[in-house]
Amino acid sequence: MEQPSDTSVPYDPVSLEIMWGKLTSIVDEAAAALVRSSFSTIVRESNDYCCGLLDAQARSLAESSYSIPLFMGTLSRTVQHFLAQFPAETWRPGDVVITNDPWMGTGHRPDITMAIPVFLDGRLVAFAANVAHSPDIGGIIWSADSRDVFEEGLGIPPMRLFEAGERNEHLFRMIEANVRLPDQVIGDLYAQVASAETCRQHLLTFLEGGTPRVELNVLGKAIQGRAEVAMRKAITALPDGIHYYEAAPDDLDTPLRIACTLTVAGDTIEIDYTGTSVQATRGINCVWNVTNAYTAYAVKCVLDPETPKNEGSYLPIVVNAPEGTLLNPTFPAPVNARGLIAQYIPAVVYGALAQVIPDRVIAESGSPSTRFVFAGRRRDGRHFSQIFLPWGGMGARPAKDGISVIAFPSNSGVGSMEIIEALAPLVVWRKALISDSGGPGKYRGGLGQEFVIEVVGKDEVQLSVLGERMQHPPRGLFGGHTGGLASATLKSGRPIDPKGRTQVRPGDVLTLRYAGGGGYGEPKERAPLALEHDLRNELVSPEVAREIYGHG
Repeated sequence: MEQPSDTSVPYDPVSLEIMWGKLTSIVDEAAAALVRSSFSTIVRESNDYCCGLLDAQARSLAESSYSIPLFMGTLSRTVQHFLAQFPAETWRPGDVVITNDPWMGTGHRPDITMAIPVFLDGRLVAFAANVAHSPDIGGIIWSADSRDVFEEGLGIPPMRLFEAGERNEHLFRMIEANVRLPDQVIGDLYAQVASAETCRQHLLTFLEGGTPRVELNVLGKAIQGRAEVAMRKAITALPDGIHYYEAAPDDLDTPLRIACTLTVAGDTIEIDYTGTSVQATRGINCVWNVTNAYTAYAVKCVLDPETPKNEGSYLPIVVNAPEGTLLNPTFPAPVNARGLIAQYIPAVVYGALAQVIPDRVIAESGSPSTRFVFAGRRRDGRHFSQIFLPWGGMGARPAKDGISVIAFPSNSGVGSMEIIEALAPLVVWRKALISDSGGPGKYRGGLGQEFVIEVVGKDEVQLSVLGERMQHPPRGLFGGHTGGLASATLKSGRPIDPKGRTQVRPGDVLTLRYAGGGGYGEPKERAPLALEHDLRNELVSPEVAREIYGHG
Protein backbone atom coordinates (compact mmCIF):
# COMPACT_ATOMS: atom_id res chain seq x y z
CA MET A 1 0.00 0.00 0.00
CA GLU A 2 1.37 3.41 -0.97
CA GLN A 3 1.98 5.59 2.07
CA PRO A 4 0.39 9.05 2.18
CA SER A 5 2.50 12.18 2.21
CA ASP A 6 3.99 13.36 5.50
CA THR A 7 1.50 15.34 7.55
CA SER A 8 3.62 15.71 10.72
CA VAL A 9 3.92 19.51 10.47
CA PRO A 10 3.58 22.20 13.16
CA TYR A 11 0.00 23.31 12.46
CA ASP A 12 -3.03 22.64 14.58
CA PRO A 13 -6.23 21.90 12.62
CA VAL A 14 -7.77 25.34 13.20
CA SER A 15 -4.67 27.26 12.09
CA LEU A 16 -4.27 24.99 9.08
CA GLU A 17 -7.89 25.55 8.02
CA ILE A 18 -7.49 29.32 8.33
CA MET A 19 -4.29 29.40 6.27
CA TRP A 20 -5.71 26.98 3.70
CA GLY A 21 -8.72 29.26 3.35
CA LYS A 22 -6.41 32.24 2.96
CA LEU A 23 -4.65 30.63 0.01
CA THR A 24 -8.03 30.02 -1.63
CA SER A 25 -9.02 33.65 -1.08
CA ILE A 26 -5.77 34.76 -2.73
CA VAL A 27 -6.55 32.85 -5.93
CA ASP A 28 -10.16 34.06 -5.76
CA GLU A 29 -8.78 37.62 -5.83
CA ALA A 30 -6.67 36.66 -8.83
CA ALA A 31 -9.76 35.27 -10.57
CA ALA A 32 -11.68 38.48 -9.92
CA ALA A 33 -8.83 40.47 -11.48
CA LEU A 34 -8.89 38.23 -14.56
CA VAL A 35 -12.65 38.48 -15.09
CA ARG A 36 -12.80 42.23 -14.50
CA SER A 37 -9.91 43.07 -16.79
CA SER A 38 -10.59 40.61 -19.63
CA PHE A 39 -11.63 41.84 -23.06
CA SER A 40 -13.55 38.79 -24.32
CA THR A 41 -16.97 37.45 -23.41
CA ILE A 42 -15.57 33.90 -23.26
CA VAL A 43 -13.73 34.90 -20.08
CA ARG A 44 -15.76 37.85 -18.80
CA GLU A 45 -19.22 36.37 -19.37
CA SER A 46 -18.72 32.62 -19.76
CA ASN A 47 -16.07 32.15 -17.02
CA ASP A 48 -13.95 29.86 -19.19
CA TYR A 49 -10.79 30.17 -17.12
CA CYS A 50 -8.98 29.02 -14.00
CA CYS A 51 -6.53 30.54 -11.53
CA GLY A 52 -4.24 28.47 -9.36
CA LEU A 53 -1.37 28.66 -6.91
CA LEU A 54 1.41 26.07 -7.22
CA ASP A 55 4.45 25.35 -5.09
CA ALA A 56 8.04 25.67 -6.34
CA GLN A 57 7.85 22.16 -7.86
CA ALA A 58 4.64 23.14 -9.70
CA ARG A 59 2.39 21.02 -7.47
CA SER A 60 -1.09 22.38 -6.93
CA LEU A 61 -1.76 24.16 -3.62
CA ALA A 62 -5.02 26.08 -4.13
CA GLU A 63 -7.45 27.03 -6.87
CA SER A 64 -10.07 29.69 -7.33
CA SER A 65 -13.63 28.78 -6.37
CA TYR A 66 -15.05 29.16 -9.88
CA SER A 67 -12.21 27.60 -11.85
CA ILE A 68 -12.98 25.18 -14.67
CA PRO A 69 -12.27 21.74 -13.13
CA LEU A 70 -10.60 20.51 -16.29
CA PHE A 71 -8.14 23.42 -16.27
CA MET A 72 -7.23 22.90 -12.63
CA GLY A 73 -6.60 19.24 -13.36
CA THR A 74 -4.07 20.11 -16.07
CA LEU A 75 -2.48 23.29 -14.68
CA SER A 76 0.24 21.74 -12.54
CA ARG A 77 1.28 19.36 -15.32
CA THR A 78 1.61 22.26 -17.74
CA VAL A 79 3.80 24.28 -15.35
CA GLN A 80 5.91 21.17 -14.79
CA HIS A 81 6.52 21.23 -18.56
CA PHE A 82 7.58 24.87 -18.14
CA LEU A 83 10.08 23.81 -15.49
CA ALA A 84 11.44 21.07 -17.73
CA GLN A 85 12.15 23.62 -20.44
CA PHE A 86 13.15 26.48 -18.14
CA PRO A 87 14.81 25.00 -15.01
CA ALA A 88 14.03 26.65 -11.68
CA GLU A 89 17.41 28.43 -11.48
CA THR A 90 16.74 30.25 -14.79
CA TRP A 91 13.52 31.97 -13.69
CA ARG A 92 13.71 35.63 -12.72
CA PRO A 93 11.25 38.15 -11.27
CA GLY A 94 9.10 39.52 -14.08
CA ASP A 95 9.17 36.33 -16.19
CA VAL A 96 5.90 35.24 -17.77
CA VAL A 97 5.79 31.88 -19.58
CA ILE A 98 2.90 30.71 -21.76
CA THR A 99 1.88 27.82 -23.99
CA ASN A 100 -1.19 26.46 -25.74
CA ASP A 101 0.30 23.06 -26.58
CA PRO A 102 -2.66 20.63 -26.32
CA TRP A 103 -0.57 17.70 -25.03
CA MET A 104 1.17 19.81 -22.38
CA GLY A 105 -1.92 21.79 -21.46
CA THR A 106 -5.68 21.64 -21.60
CA GLY A 107 -6.14 19.60 -24.74
CA HIS A 108 -6.70 22.20 -27.45
CA ARG A 109 -5.06 25.33 -28.80
CA PRO A 110 -7.67 27.98 -27.89
CA ASP A 111 -6.66 27.66 -24.21
CA ILE A 112 -3.56 29.60 -23.16
CA THR A 113 -1.80 28.58 -19.94
CA MET A 114 0.37 31.16 -18.18
CA ALA A 115 2.65 31.10 -15.13
CA ILE A 116 4.80 33.65 -13.29
CA PRO A 117 7.34 32.91 -10.54
CA VAL A 118 6.99 34.09 -6.95
CA PHE A 119 10.27 34.93 -5.19
CA LEU A 120 10.74 35.56 -1.48
CA ASP A 121 14.14 36.66 -0.20
CA GLY A 122 15.60 35.66 -3.56
CA ARG A 123 14.18 32.12 -3.43
CA LEU A 124 11.64 30.71 -5.85
CA VAL A 125 8.78 29.65 -3.55
CA ALA A 126 5.73 29.34 -5.82
CA PHE A 127 4.09 29.92 -9.18
CA ALA A 128 0.97 31.98 -9.83
CA ALA A 129 -0.70 30.41 -12.84
CA ASN A 130 -3.90 30.56 -14.87
CA VAL A 131 -5.62 29.36 -18.02
CA ALA A 132 -8.01 31.31 -20.23
CA HIS A 133 -9.88 30.32 -23.37
CA SER A 134 -8.78 32.81 -26.02
CA PRO A 135 -11.54 34.34 -28.19
CA ASP A 136 -9.53 33.31 -31.26
CA ILE A 137 -6.29 31.50 -32.02
CA GLY A 138 -6.28 31.64 -35.82
CA GLY A 139 -6.57 28.68 -38.16
CA ILE A 140 -10.09 27.48 -38.81
CA ILE A 141 -12.59 28.83 -36.30
CA TRP A 142 -13.22 26.65 -33.28
CA SER A 143 -14.82 23.53 -34.79
CA ALA A 144 -14.78 19.75 -34.80
CA ASP A 145 -14.01 19.15 -38.47
CA SER A 146 -10.25 19.69 -38.40
CA ARG A 147 -8.11 16.86 -39.72
CA ASP A 148 -4.91 17.56 -37.77
CA VAL A 149 -3.76 19.92 -35.04
CA PHE A 150 -2.00 22.19 -37.54
CA GLU A 151 -5.38 23.38 -38.86
CA GLU A 152 -6.50 24.37 -35.38
CA GLY A 153 -4.63 27.65 -35.08
CA LEU A 154 -1.34 29.09 -33.95
CA GLY A 155 0.72 26.72 -31.82
CA ILE A 156 2.76 28.30 -29.01
CA PRO A 157 5.38 26.08 -27.37
CA PRO A 158 6.50 27.10 -23.86
CA MET A 159 7.86 30.62 -24.41
CA ARG A 160 8.54 33.72 -22.35
CA LEU A 161 5.88 36.33 -23.04
CA PHE A 162 7.82 38.63 -20.71
CA GLU A 163 11.46 38.14 -19.74
CA ALA A 164 12.51 39.83 -16.49
CA GLY A 165 9.67 42.29 -17.02
CA GLU A 166 10.54 43.04 -20.66
CA ARG A 167 7.82 42.37 -23.23
CA ASN A 168 8.72 39.79 -25.90
CA GLU A 169 7.87 41.90 -28.92
CA HIS A 170 8.47 39.07 -31.39
CA LEU A 171 5.99 36.76 -29.68
CA PHE A 172 3.36 39.49 -29.34
CA ARG A 173 3.70 40.35 -33.03
CA MET A 174 3.48 36.67 -33.97
CA ILE A 175 0.23 36.25 -32.03
CA GLU A 176 -1.29 39.49 -33.35
CA ALA A 177 -0.53 38.47 -36.93
CA ASN A 178 -2.32 35.12 -36.62
CA VAL A 179 -5.63 35.94 -34.93
CA ARG A 180 -8.84 37.55 -36.15
CA LEU A 181 -9.46 39.52 -32.96
CA PRO A 182 -6.03 40.85 -31.94
CA ASP A 183 -7.39 43.49 -29.55
CA GLN A 184 -9.37 40.91 -27.57
CA VAL A 185 -6.67 38.22 -27.69
CA ILE A 186 -3.86 40.55 -26.57
CA GLY A 187 -6.17 42.22 -24.06
CA ASP A 188 -6.94 38.87 -22.49
CA LEU A 189 -3.24 38.01 -22.31
CA TYR A 190 -2.64 41.20 -20.34
CA ALA A 191 -5.62 40.30 -18.13
CA GLN A 192 -3.97 36.94 -17.42
CA VAL A 193 -0.74 38.73 -16.51
CA ALA A 194 -2.64 41.09 -14.20
CA SER A 195 -4.36 38.13 -12.56
CA ALA A 196 -1.09 36.27 -11.96
CA GLU A 197 0.53 39.42 -10.60
CA THR A 198 -2.41 39.94 -8.24
CA CYS A 199 -1.91 36.40 -6.96
CA ARG A 200 1.84 36.95 -6.54
CA GLN A 201 1.42 40.19 -4.58
CA HIS A 202 -1.26 38.83 -2.25
CA LEU A 203 0.75 35.68 -1.60
CA LEU A 204 3.83 37.70 -0.62
CA THR A 205 1.73 39.84 1.71
CA PHE A 206 0.45 36.65 3.34
CA LEU A 207 3.88 35.04 3.64
CA GLU A 208 5.61 38.15 4.97
CA GLY A 209 2.86 39.23 7.35
CA GLY A 210 2.99 36.40 9.86
CA THR A 211 4.95 36.22 13.12
CA PRO A 212 6.81 34.02 12.59
CA ARG A 213 6.72 34.05 8.79
CA VAL A 214 4.68 31.37 7.08
CA GLU A 215 6.91 28.79 5.39
CA LEU A 216 5.02 27.95 2.20
CA ASN A 217 6.83 24.66 1.64
CA VAL A 218 5.79 23.48 5.11
CA LEU A 219 2.23 24.72 4.71
CA GLY A 220 2.07 23.18 1.23
CA LYS A 221 3.11 19.75 2.50
CA ALA A 222 0.48 19.99 5.21
CA ILE A 223 -2.46 20.81 2.98
CA GLN A 224 -1.39 18.44 0.22
CA GLY A 225 -0.94 15.69 2.80
CA ARG A 226 -4.33 16.32 4.38
CA ALA A 227 -6.01 16.25 0.97
CA GLU A 228 -4.30 12.97 0.12
CA VAL A 229 -5.29 11.39 3.44
CA ALA A 230 -8.90 12.47 2.96
CA MET A 231 -9.06 10.90 -0.52
CA ARG A 232 -7.38 7.66 0.59
CA LYS A 233 -9.78 7.39 3.51
CA ALA A 234 -12.75 7.82 1.18
CA ILE A 235 -11.44 5.14 -1.20
CA THR A 236 -10.72 2.74 1.66
CA ALA A 237 -14.38 2.92 2.66
CA LEU A 238 -15.31 1.23 -0.65
CA PRO A 239 -15.20 -2.54 -1.00
CA ASP A 240 -12.38 -3.81 -3.21
CA GLY A 241 -13.59 -4.84 -6.63
CA ILE A 242 -13.60 -4.35 -10.39
CA HIS A 243 -16.49 -2.60 -12.18
CA TYR A 244 -17.09 -1.95 -15.89
CA TYR A 245 -19.18 0.60 -17.79
CA GLU A 246 -19.13 2.03 -21.27
CA ALA A 247 -20.73 4.83 -23.29
CA ALA A 248 -21.39 5.33 -26.99
CA PRO A 249 -20.68 8.84 -28.30
CA ASP A 250 -22.46 9.92 -31.47
CA ASP A 251 -21.18 8.04 -34.52
CA LEU A 252 -18.36 9.59 -36.53
CA ASP A 253 -17.98 7.60 -39.76
CA THR A 254 -18.18 4.48 -37.57
CA PRO A 255 -19.64 3.79 -34.11
CA LEU A 256 -17.51 4.96 -31.18
CA ARG A 257 -17.03 3.56 -27.69
CA ILE A 258 -15.60 4.78 -24.39
CA ALA A 259 -14.81 1.81 -22.14
CA CYS A 260 -14.10 2.19 -18.43
CA THR A 261 -12.81 -0.47 -16.01
CA LEU A 262 -12.68 0.84 -12.44
CA THR A 263 -10.67 -1.07 -9.85
CA VAL A 264 -10.78 -0.35 -6.12
CA ALA A 265 -7.84 -1.83 -4.20
CA GLY A 266 -7.21 -0.66 -0.65
CA ASP A 267 -6.66 3.08 -0.61
CA THR A 268 -6.15 3.50 -4.37
CA ILE A 269 -8.52 3.57 -7.29
CA GLU A 270 -7.50 2.81 -10.86
CA ILE A 271 -9.51 3.75 -13.94
CA ASP A 272 -8.48 1.99 -17.13
CA TYR A 273 -9.91 2.99 -20.51
CA THR A 274 -8.62 0.00 -22.46
CA GLY A 275 -11.23 -0.93 -25.07
CA THR A 276 -11.95 2.69 -26.04
CA SER A 277 -12.12 3.39 -29.79
CA VAL A 278 -9.00 4.37 -31.70
CA GLN A 279 -8.35 8.08 -32.19
CA ALA A 280 -10.63 9.81 -34.67
CA THR A 281 -9.75 11.51 -37.93
CA ARG A 282 -11.69 14.62 -36.87
CA GLY A 283 -11.08 16.96 -33.96
CA ILE A 284 -12.87 15.18 -31.11
CA ASN A 285 -9.80 13.46 -29.63
CA CYS A 286 -9.08 13.97 -25.93
CA VAL A 287 -5.43 14.06 -24.82
CA TRP A 288 -4.29 12.17 -21.72
CA ASN A 289 -3.94 15.33 -19.62
CA VAL A 290 -7.65 15.99 -20.08
CA THR A 291 -8.64 12.35 -19.56
CA ASN A 292 -6.74 12.32 -16.30
CA ALA A 293 -8.23 15.64 -15.14
CA TYR A 294 -11.86 14.72 -15.81
CA THR A 295 -11.40 11.29 -14.26
CA ALA A 296 -9.92 12.70 -11.05
CA TYR A 297 -12.64 15.37 -10.91
CA ALA A 298 -15.42 12.79 -11.24
CA VAL A 299 -13.93 10.64 -8.46
CA LYS A 300 -13.38 13.66 -6.22
CA CYS A 301 -17.00 14.85 -6.59
CA VAL A 302 -18.35 11.51 -5.41
CA LEU A 303 -15.86 10.33 -2.81
CA ASP A 304 -14.48 13.50 -1.24
CA PRO A 305 -16.53 16.54 -2.26
CA GLU A 306 -15.80 18.71 0.81
CA THR A 307 -12.01 18.81 1.06
CA PRO A 308 -10.53 21.64 -1.04
CA LYS A 309 -8.63 19.84 -3.77
CA ASN A 310 -4.95 20.15 -4.60
CA GLU A 311 -2.15 17.87 -5.73
CA GLY A 312 -2.70 15.51 -2.81
CA SER A 313 -6.28 14.81 -3.89
CA TYR A 314 -5.11 13.22 -7.13
CA LEU A 315 -2.30 10.98 -5.86
CA PRO A 316 -4.51 7.97 -4.94
CA ILE A 317 -6.16 8.01 -8.41
CA VAL A 318 -4.39 6.13 -11.22
CA VAL A 319 -5.54 6.67 -14.80
CA ASN A 320 -4.59 4.57 -17.81
CA ALA A 321 -5.63 5.23 -21.40
CA PRO A 322 -3.87 3.37 -24.22
CA GLU A 323 -2.01 5.53 -26.74
CA GLY A 324 -3.67 6.03 -30.08
CA THR A 325 -7.21 6.03 -28.68
CA LEU A 326 -9.87 8.71 -28.32
CA LEU A 327 -8.67 9.32 -24.75
CA ASN A 328 -4.92 9.43 -25.49
CA PRO A 329 -4.32 10.42 -29.13
CA THR A 330 -0.86 10.77 -30.60
CA PHE A 331 0.44 13.98 -32.19
CA PRO A 332 -0.63 15.52 -34.56
CA ALA A 333 -4.18 14.27 -34.00
CA PRO A 334 -6.95 16.89 -34.31
CA VAL A 335 -8.19 17.86 -30.84
CA ASN A 336 -10.09 21.13 -31.28
CA ALA A 337 -13.42 19.80 -29.97
CA ARG A 338 -11.97 17.46 -27.35
CA GLY A 339 -14.85 18.26 -24.97
CA LEU A 340 -17.21 16.20 -27.13
CA ILE A 341 -15.44 13.10 -25.87
CA ALA A 342 -13.95 14.34 -22.58
CA GLN A 343 -17.31 15.19 -21.02
CA TYR A 344 -18.39 11.54 -21.27
CA ILE A 345 -15.72 10.63 -18.73
CA PRO A 346 -17.75 11.47 -15.57
CA ALA A 347 -20.68 9.49 -17.03
CA VAL A 348 -18.64 6.31 -17.44
CA VAL A 349 -16.92 6.73 -14.07
CA TYR A 350 -20.30 7.17 -12.36
CA GLY A 351 -21.75 4.26 -14.29
CA ALA A 352 -19.01 2.05 -12.89
CA LEU A 353 -19.31 3.47 -9.35
CA ALA A 354 -23.10 3.01 -9.43
CA GLN A 355 -22.44 -0.70 -9.08
CA VAL A 356 -20.83 -0.20 -5.68
CA ILE A 357 -22.24 3.09 -4.30
CA PRO A 358 -25.61 3.54 -6.03
CA ASP A 359 -26.77 6.09 -3.47
CA ARG A 360 -23.95 8.54 -4.26
CA VAL A 361 -23.85 8.90 -8.05
CA ILE A 362 -26.04 10.67 -10.58
CA ALA A 363 -27.58 9.52 -13.85
CA GLU A 364 -26.01 10.67 -17.11
CA SER A 365 -26.22 14.41 -17.76
CA GLY A 366 -26.96 16.33 -20.96
CA SER A 367 -23.26 16.60 -21.61
CA PRO A 368 -21.12 16.59 -23.67
CA SER A 369 -22.88 19.83 -24.42
CA THR A 370 -23.15 21.24 -27.93
CA ARG A 371 -21.08 24.38 -28.48
CA PHE A 372 -21.55 26.73 -31.39
CA VAL A 373 -19.62 29.61 -32.87
CA PHE A 374 -20.73 32.39 -35.21
CA ALA A 375 -17.92 34.18 -37.05
CA GLY A 376 -17.79 36.78 -39.79
CA ARG A 377 -17.94 40.55 -40.17
CA ARG A 378 -20.13 43.11 -38.47
CA ARG A 379 -21.89 45.90 -40.37
CA ASP A 380 -18.89 48.17 -39.74
CA GLY A 381 -16.56 45.65 -41.39
CA ARG A 382 -14.83 44.49 -38.23
CA HIS A 383 -14.37 40.79 -37.53
CA PHE A 384 -16.45 39.11 -34.87
CA SER A 385 -16.31 35.62 -33.43
CA GLN A 386 -18.94 34.77 -30.86
CA ILE A 387 -18.71 31.55 -28.86
CA PHE A 388 -21.78 30.11 -27.11
CA LEU A 389 -21.34 27.71 -24.19
CA PRO A 390 -24.86 26.63 -23.10
CA TRP A 391 -25.62 23.44 -21.18
CA GLY A 392 -28.31 20.82 -20.95
CA GLY A 393 -29.83 19.18 -17.89
CA MET A 394 -27.96 17.38 -15.13
CA GLY A 395 -28.69 13.76 -14.36
CA ALA A 396 -31.15 12.94 -11.57
CA ARG A 397 -29.72 12.24 -8.11
CA PRO A 398 -30.49 9.42 -5.67
CA ALA A 399 -32.81 11.65 -3.64
CA LYS A 400 -33.44 14.73 -5.83
CA ASP A 401 -34.32 15.73 -9.36
CA GLY A 402 -31.50 16.75 -11.66
CA ILE A 403 -30.77 20.45 -12.04
CA SER A 404 -31.97 22.02 -15.28
CA VAL A 405 -29.57 23.77 -17.68
CA ILE A 406 -26.55 23.60 -15.40
CA ALA A 407 -22.87 23.46 -16.27
CA PHE A 408 -21.52 19.98 -15.62
CA PRO A 409 -18.76 18.81 -15.63
CA SER A 410 -17.61 22.39 -15.95
CA ASN A 411 -18.19 25.88 -14.57
CA SER A 412 -18.57 27.76 -17.85
CA GLY A 413 -21.80 29.43 -18.94
CA VAL A 414 -23.40 31.06 -21.95
CA GLY A 415 -23.35 34.60 -20.56
CA SER A 416 -25.67 37.50 -21.27
CA MET A 417 -27.73 37.34 -24.47
CA GLU A 418 -27.92 41.15 -24.56
CA ILE A 419 -24.14 41.48 -24.58
CA ILE A 420 -23.86 38.85 -27.31
CA GLU A 421 -26.39 40.73 -29.43
CA ALA A 422 -24.44 43.96 -28.91
CA LEU A 423 -21.19 42.38 -30.13
CA ALA A 424 -22.44 40.31 -33.09
CA PRO A 425 -25.12 40.61 -35.82
CA LEU A 426 -27.39 38.15 -34.06
CA VAL A 427 -30.78 38.27 -32.36
CA VAL A 428 -31.68 35.68 -29.74
CA TRP A 429 -35.44 35.18 -30.08
CA ARG A 430 -35.88 32.38 -27.59
CA LYS A 431 -34.06 30.78 -24.67
CA ALA A 432 -36.37 28.42 -22.79
CA LEU A 433 -36.62 25.08 -21.01
CA ILE A 434 -37.80 22.12 -23.09
CA SER A 435 -40.79 20.33 -21.60
CA ASP A 436 -40.35 16.53 -21.25
CA SER A 437 -36.59 16.72 -21.92
CA GLY A 438 -35.72 15.55 -18.40
CA GLY A 439 -35.60 11.76 -18.20
CA PRO A 440 -38.61 10.37 -16.32
CA GLY A 441 -37.92 8.62 -13.06
CA LYS A 442 -38.68 8.56 -9.36
CA TYR A 443 -36.40 11.57 -9.57
CA ARG A 444 -36.58 13.40 -12.87
CA GLY A 445 -33.56 14.45 -14.91
CA GLY A 446 -32.84 18.15 -15.30
CA LEU A 447 -34.39 19.78 -18.36
CA GLY A 448 -32.52 20.85 -21.47
CA GLN A 449 -33.05 24.19 -23.17
CA GLU A 450 -33.81 25.61 -26.59
CA PHE A 451 -32.13 28.54 -28.34
CA VAL A 452 -33.57 30.31 -31.38
CA ILE A 453 -31.08 32.71 -32.99
CA GLU A 454 -31.40 34.79 -36.17
CA VAL A 455 -28.57 36.19 -38.28
CA VAL A 456 -29.39 39.85 -38.91
CA GLY A 457 -26.27 41.30 -40.54
CA LYS A 458 -25.82 42.07 -44.23
CA ASP A 459 -23.31 39.27 -44.93
CA GLU A 460 -23.23 35.54 -44.56
CA VAL A 461 -21.61 34.26 -41.39
CA GLN A 462 -19.87 31.02 -40.68
CA LEU A 463 -21.55 28.76 -38.15
CA SER A 464 -19.54 26.05 -36.44
CA VAL A 465 -21.51 23.43 -34.51
CA LEU A 466 -19.63 21.21 -32.09
CA GLY A 467 -22.53 18.86 -31.49
CA GLU A 468 -23.04 15.79 -29.34
CA ARG A 469 -25.90 13.82 -27.70
CA MET A 470 -27.81 13.97 -31.00
CA GLN A 471 -27.92 10.17 -31.43
CA HIS A 472 -27.52 8.69 -27.95
CA PRO A 473 -29.49 10.40 -25.16
CA PRO A 474 -28.26 10.54 -21.55
CA ARG A 475 -29.16 7.28 -19.81
CA GLY A 476 -30.99 6.92 -16.54
CA LEU A 477 -30.13 4.71 -13.57
CA PHE A 478 -32.08 1.99 -11.76
CA GLY A 479 -35.19 2.22 -13.93
CA GLY A 480 -34.88 5.92 -14.77
CA HIS A 481 -35.54 6.79 -18.42
CA THR A 482 -33.27 8.59 -20.87
CA GLY A 483 -33.25 12.37 -21.23
CA GLY A 484 -34.18 14.18 -24.42
CA LEU A 485 -31.84 14.36 -27.41
CA ALA A 486 -29.98 17.43 -28.63
CA SER A 487 -30.51 18.80 -32.15
CA ALA A 488 -29.52 21.64 -34.47
CA THR A 489 -31.67 22.88 -37.38
CA LEU A 490 -31.94 25.90 -39.70
CA LYS A 491 -35.36 27.36 -40.54
CA SER A 492 -34.36 27.43 -44.22
CA GLY A 493 -34.02 23.67 -44.15
CA ARG A 494 -30.38 23.75 -45.15
CA PRO A 495 -28.52 20.81 -43.62
CA ILE A 496 -26.16 21.37 -40.68
CA ASP A 497 -23.11 19.25 -40.07
CA PRO A 498 -23.29 18.56 -36.31
CA LYS A 499 -19.49 18.49 -36.22
CA GLY A 500 -18.66 20.97 -38.97
CA ARG A 501 -19.10 24.43 -40.41
CA THR A 502 -22.01 25.88 -42.36
CA GLN A 503 -22.46 29.24 -44.14
CA VAL A 504 -25.61 30.92 -42.79
CA ARG A 505 -27.37 33.65 -44.75
CA PRO A 506 -28.86 36.82 -43.23
CA GLY A 507 -32.41 36.18 -42.11
CA ASP A 508 -31.90 32.49 -41.47
CA VAL A 509 -32.80 31.19 -38.02
CA LEU A 510 -30.92 28.56 -36.04
CA THR A 511 -32.71 26.38 -33.49
CA LEU A 512 -30.56 24.48 -31.02
CA ARG A 513 -31.99 22.05 -28.50
CA TYR A 514 -29.95 20.73 -25.58
CA ALA A 515 -30.25 17.29 -24.04
CA GLY A 516 -31.95 16.68 -20.71
CA GLY A 517 -30.47 14.54 -17.94
CA GLY A 518 -31.37 10.91 -17.34
CA GLY A 519 -33.84 9.91 -14.63
CA TYR A 520 -33.16 7.95 -11.43
CA GLY A 521 -35.48 5.18 -10.26
CA GLU A 522 -38.80 3.92 -11.63
CA PRO A 523 -41.14 6.71 -12.89
CA LYS A 524 -44.16 5.03 -11.28
CA GLU A 525 -42.55 5.70 -7.88
CA ARG A 526 -42.48 9.47 -8.38
CA ALA A 527 -44.23 11.36 -5.59
CA PRO A 528 -47.67 12.65 -6.72
CA LEU A 529 -46.96 16.15 -5.41
CA ALA A 530 -43.69 16.29 -7.40
CA LEU A 531 -45.51 15.24 -10.57
CA GLU A 532 -48.27 17.80 -9.98
CA HIS A 533 -45.57 20.45 -9.63
CA ASP A 534 -44.06 19.33 -12.95
CA LEU A 535 -47.42 19.52 -14.69
CA ARG A 536 -48.29 22.90 -13.21
CA ASN A 537 -44.98 24.37 -14.40
CA GLU A 538 -45.08 22.61 -17.80
CA LEU A 539 -41.89 20.68 -17.10
CA VAL A 540 -43.75 17.48 -17.97
CA SER A 541 -46.62 17.23 -20.45
CA PRO A 542 -49.98 15.58 -19.59
CA GLU A 543 -49.22 12.90 -22.19
CA VAL A 544 -45.93 11.88 -20.58
CA ALA A 545 -47.49 12.08 -17.12
CA ARG A 546 -50.20 9.68 -18.22
CA GLU A 547 -48.20 7.28 -20.40
CA ILE A 548 -44.95 7.02 -18.44
CA TYR A 549 -45.72 8.13 -14.89
CA GLY A 550 -49.19 6.55 -14.82
CA HIS A 551 -50.80 9.83 -13.68
CA GLY A 552 -54.54 10.02 -14.25
